[in-house]
Amino acid sequence: MANVTLKGNPVTLVGTELKAGDSAPDFKLQDNGLQEVTLQDSAGKTRIIATIPSLDTGVCHAETKRFNDEAASLENVEILVVSTDLPFGQKRWCGAENVDKVSCLSDHRTVEFGKAYGVLIEGGGLDRCLCRAIFVVGPDGKLKHVEYCSEIAEHPNYDAALASAKS
Repeated sequence: MANVTLKGNPVTLVGTELKAGDSAPDFKLQDNGLQEVTLQDSAGKTRIIATIPSLDTGVCHAETKRFNDEAASLENVEILVVSTDLPFGQKRWCGAENVDKVSCLSDHRTVEFGKAYGVLIEGGGLDRCLCRAIFVVGPDGKLKHVEYCSEIAEHPNYDAALASAKS
């Protein structure tokens, strides 16, 4: 598994660590209208999937806003921000922050997405939250780029993820 820390302290991740070249696991998540969303819903597009612990933290807030701003310049790319925040909280946050170009999705029901992507945190203060990671899925369903952020409290490499999505 990826070595990930929170403010220098190791966290335990559950699931399978994915690598570029792997097939992206399908998933069932909830959008903020309580509708089910799967990977196949955006088949044929490039997808940037950003996993975060919670929209209500500073880095997650800034990351989601950054991807929302970047979305306008990306052609045939869908950006999904996944957390275990409840869909109601995601809807409130997106409305308050004018986030309308990314899809905020929730894994709160089963955390199966977290396990399939190797980002589910087990134990500690962030138990059942997702660690910070970026997955770029090509139109063919293969992972083009994978980054498990080694420190949850730090930003991902936006440039690498965006470059991969554009290539």
